[in-house]
Amino acid sequence: MSAQAAVKQDGRQDRAARILTLVDAILAKKGRPAAVADQDLREAGLSSLDTVNLMLAVEGEFDLFLPQGEMTPENFRSANAVAALVDRLA
Repeated sequence: MSAQAAVKQDGRQDRAARILTLVDAILAKKGRPAAVADQDLREAGLSSLDTVNLMLAVEGEFDLFLPQGEMTPENFRSANAVAALVDRLA
């Protein structure tokens, strides 16, 4: 793996960890256990309203704007999927 690819992968892992922190804060309010990076967030316990709150939290955490067309279930299926979305938008 090239140095550039390693840095990119480390960045995505860092973003996924930051996203998991946001997810876990939402889950903790519901008394649910913490999620893992590739876990389906719906199965972890996030409702549609929780997903909207996650979208807002991601915008704030990463100082970016989520275009409406990117607010899809696929992009918010897991912390890794959200990290990939952030990569594309950053």
